[in-house]
Amino acid sequence: MTASPLDRLRALCLALPEAREVEAWGAPTFRVKTIFAMYAGPDERPGRERPAAWIKADPADQDWLVRSDPDRFFVPPYVGPKGWVGVHLDGADTDWEHVTALLVDAWKVSAPKKLVEQHAERLGL
Repeated sequence: MTASPLDRLRALCLALPEAREVEAWGAPTFRVKTIFAMYAGPDERPGRERPAAWIKADPADQDWLVRSDPDRFFVPPYVGPKGWVGVHLDGADTDWEHVTALLVDAWKVSAPKKLVEQHAERLGL
């Protein structure tokens, strides 16, 4: 049986050092010191018909990702103006390796520096 998009996202996020899941605004969020990713399922976020992740990102990365593949990436409401990027997770062509890389980058900027240093080699940072 194939894991749901939320199950896959959860596994990737919780594999990161000291990451934890907290429900907020009626949906799963993933945190280390601060939130680095959120699940946005069809029932959790307004205007979303497709499951997605909202991932903390640099505004320049957000712009590049959305311009390069607007069918896969989007600017999410609420957090989009701060650079977060939305990633649709419902396609058979979902690039989970790319999602993982985005999550690691988001975790890195959300985690305490000492924690990042302790795990830099394992995470390829």
